[in-house]
Amino acid sequence: MIKRFYKIAAAIFAGLMLLLCIGIYVVYQDYLLFLSTPITAEKWPVRITIKPGSNFSHLVNDLHDRQLVERSKYLSWYARSENLGHRIKAGNYEFSKGITPVQLLEKIVNGEVIQYSFTIVEGWTFRQMLSALHRHKNIDKKLADLGDGEITQTLSLPNKHPEGQFLPDTYLFPEGTTDIQFLSRASRAIYRYLDAEWEKRDENLPLKTPYEALILASIVEKETGVASERPAIAGVFTRRLRKGMRLQTDPTVIYGMGTQFDGNIRRRDLKKDTPYNTYTRYGLPPTPIALPGKAAINAVLHPADGNSLYFVAKGDGSHQFSATLEEHNRAVRRYQLRK
Repeated sequence: MIKRFYKIAAAIFAGLMLLLCIGIYVVYQDYLLFLSTPITAEKWPVRITIKPGSNFSHLVNDLHDRQLVERSKYLSWYARSENLGHRIKAGNYEFSKGITPVQLLEKIVNGEVIQYSFTIVEGWTFRQMLSALHRHKNIDKKLADLGDGEITQTLSLPNKHPEGQFLPDTYLFPEGTTDIQFLSRASRAIYRYLDAEWEKRDENLPLKTPYEALILASIVEKETGVASERPAIAGVFTRRLRKGMRLQTDPTVIYGMGTQFDGNIRRRDLKKDTPYNTYTRYGLPPTPIALPGKAAINAVLHPADGNSLYFVAKGDGSHQFSATLEEHNRAVRRYQLRK
C-alpha cells in the first residue's frame, strides 16, 4: 500500500514537474518572441521623454501606459538580466516603425537622443551667425543680451574679438543645448583645424601666426564667388603682402563701416580711414571680417603660384586676374565700367 502511494506521488510529482517545465518553456519562448517582435503603435515615429532623475520603473510604466509594451515584466526581466536598468539616460528619444523592445532599450541606454541640426554658413559674420542661432527653437539662449566683449569672455575665446573664431559646418546637438555650449564646440573645431593645417603650411608665407592666417582666410572667403578660385585669390593677397602693397579689398572696408553700410560702397568710403580699410592701411586688418571655412583656410596656407597682383569681378561670380596695373585697368573697363 505504501509502495503504491509512493508510486502515485512520484507520478504526480513527475507530472507536475513536466507541466512546470512546459510552462517555463512556453513563457521563455513568449519572452524571446516579445524581445524580437517590433513594437506596435498607432502613429509613427514614437517620441519618448525621459526626465532627469527618472528610474527604469518610470520608463516601463510610461511604455505600458502608452500601450507600446504589453508585457512590461518581460522588459524588466531583460533589463535586469543585462544589468541595464540603472544605465538609462535622460533626454528626448524618437523611434521608427520596426524597432523591437531590445533595440528601444539599447538606444536609451546609449543616450541616442533626438539630434537637431544647425549650419554655420561660410562667410557669415559673427553677428549673422548668432542671430540665426538664436532663431533656432531648440537652442537655449544665454548670450542674447551680451556684447561682443562679454561673449568673448564667457566663451573664453583665445582672441578678444569673436569674429571668425567659429568653424562653418553643420552641427548636431540635443535639445536643451545652450548657445554657450554650441559656440564653444564650434570654436574648438576651428582652432583644432587651423592649428593642424598651420603645421602643414607652405614655406615663406607672409603670415606670422595662425590668427593672421584666419584673418586672411576671412578676406578670401568674402571675395570668393567661385570655390575653385580661392587659392588664386589667396595667391594675389599673399604676393601683395610680400611686396608691401595694400590689399585694397572692398569687404574689409564694408566690415569697417558696420551699420553705416547701406548696400553700396562709394569712393568716399574707400578714402575714409578705419582699422579695417585696406585701401588706406597696409597689412592685414586687426581681426577676421567673417567666418572662413576649411577651404579658405587651406587656400591661404597653400596659395596658388603665379604673378597676378589684381583681380576684378566679371559679374558671374568669377574673376579676371591680372599681373600688372595696366592689365587690371583694362579688365575693370571691360567688366565693371561697361556696366
